[in-house]
Amino acid sequence: MPVIVEIAVDPIGTCSTSVGDLIRVAVDVIKKSGYKYEVGPMGTSVELPSVEALGRLLQEIHDELYRAGVKRIVTTVRIDDRRDKAITMEYKVKRVS
Repeated sequence: MPVIVEIAVDPIGTCSTSVGDLIRVAVDVIKKSGYKYEVGPMGTSVELPSVEALGRLLQEIHDELYRAGVKRIVTTVRIDDRRDKAITMEYKVKRVS
């Protein structure tokens, strides 16, 4: 069953208060992964096959940000791991809209 996560990456130690270009690096990693995702104003939601897949995705995001010159990264993650019913991001939004 899909695991829905929200990932918010905060690059620290950059020379600018603007981090949009670095967030784009993280989003590009998610895009290349092939997982369904949706960028929001404060984080990116992703549908993953498992929590284990989340660990691999986070590692790839961090590695790519370090290659881009970031010295420190704070990442906040929210996980919706529901086992009694298969849910999608669209389902969750429709339930409250």
